[in-house]
Amino acid sequence: MNFVHSTIASVVVSVVLVLAGSSSDAQLKGSKPDTRVADHPVPAIQDTETVAQRDARMQWWREARFGMFIHWGLYSIPAGTWDGKQIPGIGEWIMNRASIPVADYKALAPQFNPTSFNAHDIVALAKSAGMKYIVITSKHHDGFAMFDSKANAFNIVAATPFKRDPLRELAEECKKQGIKLGFYYSQDQDWTAPGGDAYKTGDHKPPTFHWDPAQDGSFDTYLQTKAIPQLKELLGNYGDFPAVIWFDTPTPNMTPARAAEIVKLLNEHPKLIWNNRLGGTYKGDTETPEQYIPAQGYPGRDWESCMTMNDTWGYKSYDTNFKSTETLLRNLIDIASKGGNYLLNIGPDSKGIVPAAEVERLHEMGKWLSVNGEAIYGTKPTLFGAEAGSFSATEKEEDGKPKFIPAWNWRSTTKPDKIYIEIFNWPSSGTFHLDKMPRKVTGAYLLADSAHKPLKLNQSGGSLDVQLPAEALDPIATVLVLKTSK
Repeated sequence: MNFVHSTIASVVVSVVLVLAGSSSDAQLKGSKPDTRVADHPVPAIQDTETVAQRDARMQWWREARFGMFIHWGLYSIPAGTWDGKQIPGIGEWIMNRASIPVADYKALAPQFNPTSFNAHDIVALAKSAGMKYIVITSKHHDGFAMFDSKANAFNIVAATPFKRDPLRELAEECKKQGIKLGFYYSQDQDWTAPGGDAYKTGDHKPPTFHWDPAQDGSFDTYLQTKAIPQLKELLGNYGDFPAVIWFDTPTPNMTPARAAEIVKLLNEHPKLIWNNRLGGTYKGDTETPEQYIPAQGYPGRDWESCMTMNDTWGYKSYDTNFKSTETLLRNLIDIASKGGNYLLNIGPDSKGIVPAAEVERLHEMGKWLSVNGEAIYGTKPTLFGAEAGSFSATEKEEDGKPKFIPAWNWRSTTKPDKIYIEIFNWPSSGTFHLDKMPRKVTGAYLLADSAHKPLKLNQSGGSLDVQLPAEALDPIATVLVLKTSK
């Protein structure tokens, strides 16, 4: 991960999104596959499936709305510090940021013994937070595999005293606890395998930049002897999982022909969901905005905002800049109101312990969802839209486009017979007002009120007024439910 924190990576995001393309609403209509896709060397499942087939494949993911990202690896040992210096940037990029030689980085493996890792507790944490799926880094850009790989010995079983496969343990627990499991895999960048790609963050260098001769080699050799064999292992060795493969940071080296070799593997798993970061013009299933929420979502596309709780993905001992529970919950609600999923990251330390601040926030989010989850899971986007904010007439983004100024009074999600209004700022007037109501409202109550006491309402001329209690039932977001007739 590093699509926001460096100049080069920011450029890559633009490239990837352009390559991925965008679907119009027309793609969601009818039963035929979209025939306007790129002429891929090997058609992906997205190129050939019908809309009905896609809806069935994506159903669980669309209903989930909330997932856990886990960034965990050797980088948790230095934890942001190398040679006594705090290294700027995100924790999992420390090898790159500090230009650590391959041999020195690989020497971390014998020190990695996360005996406090407990798969049951991690999955239980996700479940208690109201998360429906987990995506964990099986191999990040540092090339270290967090699973038992016969394809390459630089892995947690063969190269560390731990000798256990966390992915297998997570797969077993996810199956027991009813959580979906997915694997992040860095298919292009690999800083310890000869021929693997590397971005030198913060510098305007060519797409591949090696700081150690040990990194030099053939990209095709890397692809055929490490990346593809390891993807075969991930796709075939974990029973019902993975449900998701999460690719990252493709360089121009990931040509359509090279990406097609990976797509052949993906096509062997027709229920698999994978994102837009493979490269080679393949758009995958999901858009992946990183560390931000798009102003209007991605109409016609499934999407997932991946975000950190503090400022890093991989563990950094001194990064304590944690977002508040209020911010995290409002992010979730905002994302759901725009039809997206929220993939929220945790970064365990070198012993496998999740930072206490992250655990605390997840438990608090889970408490809110245990009461109000009906307004998040399985919902559709808002029927309104203006409540999210508006584009400034004067302020510009770096690309020169108008800056979106969010508003934080309320959001809305929908189901066929209900409209949910997640109220952040309780109206001082004691009334919630809508100028235009697209459906006939037959009743109203607060979701956190176990008795569902009816609220007085008045609907006339297309407008709606609902009389509210004097005080909100929840300080972060109180959900008003509007029962509607079709």
